[in-house]
Amino acid sequence: MPNVYLIGAGPGDPGLLTLKAKAVLETADVVIYDYLANKAFLDFCRPDAEILYVGKKGGDHTLPQDQINKLLVRKAAEGKVVARLKGGDPYVFGRGAEEAEELLDEGLTFEVIPGVTSAVAAPAYAGIPITHRKFASSVSFITGHEDPTKDESAHNWPALAQAASTLIFFMGVKNLADISRRLIEGGRSPDTPAALVRWGTTCRHRSMVSTLAKIPQDAKDKKFAAPSLLVVGDVVSLHDRLNWFEQRPLLGKGVVVTRSREQASGLVQKLTDLGACAWEFPTIQVRPLADTAPVREAVSRLGCYDWLVFTSVNGVKYFWNELTAMGFDSRALGGLRVAAIGPATAKALEAKGIRADFVPDKYVAESVVAGLLELQIGGKRVLIPRAREAREVLPEELARAGATVEVLPVYETTLAEQDPDEMIGAIEAGEIHCLTFTSSSTVDNFFKMIPAERLAPLRASLVIASIGPITTSTLAKHGFTPDVQPSDYTIPALVQALTGALDALEG
Repeated sequence: MPNVYLIGAGPGDPGLLTLKAKAVLETADVVIYDYLANKAFLDFCRPDAEILYVGKKGGDHTLPQDQINKLLVRKAAEGKVVARLKGGDPYVFGRGAEEAEELLDEGLTFEVIPGVTSAVAAPAYAGIPITHRKFASSVSFITGHEDPTKDESAHNWPALAQAASTLIFFMGVKNLADISRRLIEGGRSPDTPAALVRWGTTCRHRSMVSTLAKIPQDAKDKKFAAPSLLVVGDVVSLHDRLNWFEQRPLLGKGVVVTRSREQASGLVQKLTDLGACAWEFPTIQVRPLADTAPVREAVSRLGCYDWLVFTSVNGVKYFWNELTAMGFDSRALGGLRVAAIGPATAKALEAKGIRADFVPDKYVAESVVAGLLELQIGGKRVLIPRAREAREVLPEELARAGATVEVLPVYETTLAEQDPDEMIGAIEAGEIHCLTFTSSSTVDNFFKMIPAERLAPLRASLVIASIGPITTSTLAKHGFTPDVQPSDYTIPALVQALTGALDALEG
């Protein structure tokens, strides 16, 4: 096996990471990553992997290149498998070749895993094909990071200016005026279409179109800074027509997800699919019970119950963990009727081979009670696998109706550890536009970490979204009224309502 994998992380969209890169990240002992490599990729790493950040931000290197080279050599020499994660492609202005040569000089081996370069991806997301039969049959990739005070440039500016190629400048914002001047002096028309694409393919993606002569001033006026890619050529004229990515309704909107990390992925994916910057700020940590003997004892006598009532996906997960550990499968529920509090829980049951006999129209405990009463649950024995701490409405109301109810804790929730200062700072900086709450416990835990009086001065800049009336009631206890509450208490309905609210805010 190679000692070091030089991995291209792509331009930022996690979906553009290659399958081979993901496979290496999942097995590497050490992962060394750059500023431009999306942190979401670190979720693929082994829990025990050593994760090292080495900066490489323009003008601000946490670790100089020679020190990065030595770090790679040192970790590889220790016999560890090292994944070197670099933004874009390692060999396209990425200094990957220098790192490879250093490894070879030290008798170490390497493998390159190419990445999608921003020169292709960022313009594509902005509606700019870098070649087109009508406009350009070739393309040039150029570094824009030259010192403009040098007597001689490494570039043949007249050749670049007079070619019919599309010109793609990396790291060119700082020297934008110099690039524009040199190309015009070399013979390129001042009216040539030109564009900047900033943070291409990410939720922070922005683009602007101008002309070669005007783009330096337009960039200043629109506050375009690094990291931005400069595209020069007639292909830029297709920007407005083909610009598909910037049509996403939540592009650039920062939305905080307060669900537990185990449950957040579905909501995060729906938000990112719409262009949002999803900030994971889990307020709840879900953990298995230290003592599962009571769960196993209940499983061993499932035949004693008439109904199983699941109030969450986690309840299904942890109940089934013990069921399978004891050598049982879905056949153990034969003869039982099963209820699920909502469609997500019902779907989790379906994955286990169980179709719920009852799912309420409104996905709250009160609706479960009403529906089960209509199914004549009085006099029946009911088992409710759930969190150790949860609302008591369901068991109390079912008992009041004459059912014999046993609450079975199958997991527990604790307050997650988060940095409230980072969250408040992002809100103050205008990076966060919305807070989402999907349960009463996410609300209570959020305000344990960020006191209500600290959030109150920032309230006017935020959209607060609640999944349903119980969560809304809990928000009210802390002094907040949500702007968004869908009529259907589900994650898809919450996202849809949130999209409409943020669109209105934009208007």
